[in-house]
Amino acid sequence: MRPTGDTPGTPATADPAELGRLLRGGPFHLALRAALAARGLPLHRVQHRLAARGIKLGVTSLSYWQQGARRPRHRESLRAVSALEEILDLPQGSLLRLLADSGPAAGPARPAARPYRALVSVGAAVERLLAGMELPADGGLHSVGHHERVRIGPDGELRTRESQQIVRAHRDGVDRYLAVHHGDPGCDAARVRVAAYENCRTGRVRCHPEAGVVVAELLFDARLRRGDTYVFGYGIEDGTGARSAEYVRGFSYAGGQYMLQVRFDEAALPVRCHRFARSSAGAPRTSLADLTPSGRHRAVHLVEQEVRPGILGIAWDWG
Repeated sequence: MRPTGDTPGTPATADPAELGRLLRGGPFHLALRAALAARGLPLHRVQHRLAARGIKLGVTSLSYWQQGARRPRHRESLRAVSALEEILDLPQGSLLRLLADSGPAAGPARPAARPYRALVSVGAAVERLLAGMELPADGGLHSVGHHERVRIGPDGELRTRESQQIVRAHRDGVDRYLAVHHGDPGCDAARVRVAAYENCRTGRVRCHPEAGVVVAELLFDARLRRGDTYVFGYGIEDGTGARSAEYVRGFSYAGGQYMLQVRFDEAALPVRCHRFARSSAGAPRTSLADLTPSGRHRAVHLVEQEVRPGILGIAWDWG
């Protein structure tokens, strides 16, 4: 793994013996990734060499192939794979055979996912940032457990949020998590800071100033295989937006426990708090329940044992 500016998921070096093993036994995406690393070819140069052979294929598609997010299936894609064997100096048919031989992968099935556009009002901005980073919206992970703590500052602003997560990979080769932060109105996305706390480090960070959105890569200390679990922690420092009135979390997948705690500064205590759920960004609030801040810690929380795709949050009134 390399930090900011590198092709997602491409190792810096490749072991020839490992490349040979992957070409014999697969899976396809790891064999392709190892071959790219062994030849030292960045994706844009591979794209140019394909174009010289009359094959049009985007860098994003190549990136998805080597991450396992998509598989070549159509005739033109398979023609591109055949050309890749020549470009990467691989035995003829070695990559195509992996595509033909591969059956259903062992391990947990990939959960059904919902797109960002269905979860948050700025979903289109999030998807544009992901596309610019050549990353799929599906990062190959789903949540097993997530504990999140939000701190509201003395002016009612969202000051910080900290996340401790347990995730499970639903494909091989996953080595990063994409953290998405949407600030309150007036948020200066360029001043938002992302900090890696445990078992990860910060990679590329991109922002959408108009939408107040930040997307950050958190690079793992290990590359996961399908079915592996991983524990990591990170934090977001904001404090740049207007007075906050709610905190929400969107879930693309079902399953896993979620705990959200919101702690208020003693100089800015709300008069009412309640939890809620939404099936999508524009849907009405359901599952309403009043929450009473604990006196000494000035905090409220919710716990959901098995989340469903959609939105969970806590809202409050300042009076």
